Amino acid sequence: MSTEIRANTMLPAQREQITLHTADELQLVGELALPDSGAPRATLVCLHPLPTHGGMMDSHLFRKAAFRLPALADLAVLRFNTRGTVSEAGRSEGSFDSGDSERYDVAAALEYAEFHDLPDVWLVGWSFGTDLTLVHGLDPLVRGAILISPPLRWSTEEHLRAWAESGKPVHALVPEFDDYLRPEEARQRFAAIPQAQVVGFPDTKHLWVGKAEAALDAITSIVAPDAAPLPRTWDGSSENRPVTIVNQ
Repeated sequence: MSTEIRANTMLPAQREQITLHTADELQLVGELALPDSGAPRATLVCLHPLPTHGGMMDSHLFRKAAFRLPALADLAVLRFNTRGTVSEAGRSEGSFDSGDSERYDVAAALEYAEFHDLPDVWLVGWSFGTDLTLVHGLDPLVRGAILISPPLRWSTEEHLRAWAESGKPVHALVPEFDDYLRPEEARQRFAAIPQAQVVGFPDTKHLWVGKAEAALDAITSIVAPDAAPLPRTWDGSSENRPVTIVNQ
């Protein structure tokens, strides 16, 4: 019997709690979710929203990505708490540094992906995580960037030019009613990256409340297009897995 995939539905996967080690000797809390059988076709390294405003590895889009995409799209999902950030899985060492020392966190995640031979690595940033992607994520290992609700707060024209020169694909998923950057302005700002694709999402706000399916469909269409759109039901075993939201 088919089961409707709901907000807390966790589909089968190989899930492992992991520790990332940064160059400045911090340990970061994370999780790697892999397809239950077979090799992943691609990897999402998720960079969460601003921790001083509640962002963490359990922010709902990334939690749902980890709960669903290994089973529905054969994707590996690596998510973690940047320095000083806490979630149900634990608190990462260190303290928030406004996106500066977080460069070591991004590097640690990519080093983990490389060491474990995770394929076709995409950086998926959300809000603050998009600035981490643009500022610190231009690495030879990275296939491309997916930017959810990019505010372009810390990203400069120099960073955009570097991505332009790399030729790597950049996809910006921009809510119609975003608090910081809406589709028309986003298209103007991302014109500095000729290969960037900016897609507006109607009736959507910065946090994508009630719009997770649209975001996950968009991500999947980029990295595993033959698996999109994602099914809304599941025929196998599943678990209802509410997540405890921990205050920072």
